[in-house]
Amino acid sequence: MNVSIRGGSQRIAVIGAGIAGLASAYLLARAHRVTLFEAADYLGGHTHTVDVALDGMHHPVDTGFLVFNDRTYPNLIALFDELGVATHRSEMTFSVSLDGGRLEWAGANLNTVFAQRRNLFSPAFLGMLRDILRFNASAHRHLERVSANRCSVGELLVEGGYGAPFQQHYLLPMAAAIWSSAAHDILRFPASTFLRFCLNHALLQVNDRPPWRTVAGGARDYVRRIAATLDDVRTRAPVRGVRRDDDGVIVMTDAAGPERFDAVVLATHAPTSLRLLDDASSDERALLGAVRYQRNLAVLHTDCALLPRRRRVWSAWNYIGARSGLARGKAAPVCVSYLINQLQPLPFTTPVVVTLNPVDEPAPGTQLGRYEYEHPLFDLAAIDAQTRLPGIQGMRRTWHAGAWTGYGFHEDGLKSALRVARDFGVQPAWATP
Repeated sequence: MNVSIRGGSQRIAVIGAGIAGLASAYLLARAHRVTLFEAADYLGGHTHTVDVALDGMHHPVDTGFLVFNDRTYPNLIALFDELGVATHRSEMTFSVSLDGGRLEWAGANLNTVFAQRRNLFSPAFLGMLRDILRFNASAHRHLERVSANRCSVGELLVEGGYGAPFQQHYLLPMAAAIWSSAAHDILRFPASTFLRFCLNHALLQVNDRPPWRTVAGGARDYVRRIAATLDDVRTRAPVRGVRRDDDGVIVMTDAAGPERFDAVVLATHAPTSLRLLDDASSDERALLGAVRYQRNLAVLHTDCALLPRRRRVWSAWNYIGARSGLARGKAAPVCVSYLINQLQPLPFTTPVVVTLNPVDEPAPGTQLGRYEYEHPLFDLAAIDAQTRLPGIQGMRRTWHAGAWTGYGFHEDGLKSALRVARDFGVQPAWATP
C-alpha cells in the first residue's frame, strides 16, 4: 500500500537533477524543505547546453533535450510559462542516409522524397512509400488489435506483411532516432506503446502536425530559473546509498555523511535508483531491475561528412546507417545527426551538428565536445514495470520519478514529478493528467 504525506512541512531529499528531479524539487519546495542532490557538475541531466565559439561568435547550443510541441507537452509548456521561459519556433524534418549515401531521402516534400531521381523508377522505393501510406492508414486498427495480444513491433510488421524497405529505410530509422535506440531494440518494443505514441504525436499523418518549439537561448534557461527558487542545491554530490527506517530516510554522501530526511524522491535512471537503495525490497528489485538503458555518445561537431551526402536531403534529424544494417549490425547503436542550425536559431553559418554514436569519428579540428547520455529501452518488461510502479510509490517513504515512467521524454519526466508532488499535497493549477 502506498503512502501519501500531507499536512506539515517535511524535509525531502530529491536525488537526480534531470527534468524529473528539478520539477520534483521545484514543486515540493512550495510546501516542504527540499535538498536536491546531483552527482554531475551541472544541473539538467539531458538538458545540457554548452557555449560554442564559431564564426567569430559565441552562442549557446543544446546537446540533449532540444524540442517540444504544443500538443503533447502541455505540462512542460505550462511550466515554462510559469517560469517566464521564452521559446522559438523549430522544425522536425527527418531524413535517412544509408550505406554512404547510396540511398537517401527526406520527408519534407516530394523534391526531398525523390532526392535521388532514380527512385522514381525503383520498385523497392515505391513499395516503401505504399507501405508507409498503408501503415499510417491502418494505425488505429493495428492499435485496437495489438492492445489485446501484447505483440512486439517486429511481430506487428511480420503479421502486416510490411516489406524490408519500409522497415529498414523508414519505420525503424525513424523510431530509432526518436528513442535513441538501436533498430533491433525497436523491434522488441510493445507495438501498442509504439503506435499510441506515434498517433498521439501525429507522426503518422501528413497534415495537421503540431508545431515544434525550442527554448530561446538554450534549454539551460529553464534549469537556471528552477534552481533559483531552491534553497539547497548540491552539485558534485553523488549519493552513495539510501537506507530507510521507522523514523525516515538516511541519505549518505561523501561530503556530508549520513543525513536524515522525512522522505526521498529517486529521480534517477531506474538501475541507478536500484543501486542506491541499500535495503531494496524484492518488489523494488524486480521493478527497477526490469528497466534497461542504452548508453549513447553524443559528439558536437561541424563535420558535414556526418550529414547526408546530398544537401537537399539535410534535415533537422538525419539517420545515418548501413543499407543492410539490420542484417549486418544488429548490436550497432543508432547513429543520428541533429542539424542544430535547423532546430535552434543559431547565428552561425557553419553547420553545427550533434551526432549520436557517429559511424565515423568527425574530422580532426571539427569536434566541439563529447557527452554521454543514457536512454531507456521500452520492451515489454519495462512497460510492465511502469504498470506496477504505483504499487510501490511512497512505500518506506520512497518515491520514484523519471522519464522512464512514460515514453522517455521531457513531458514524461515532468508528469512523473507532478504525480509525486500530488502525494505530498502539492498540485499546481496548470497540471494536466
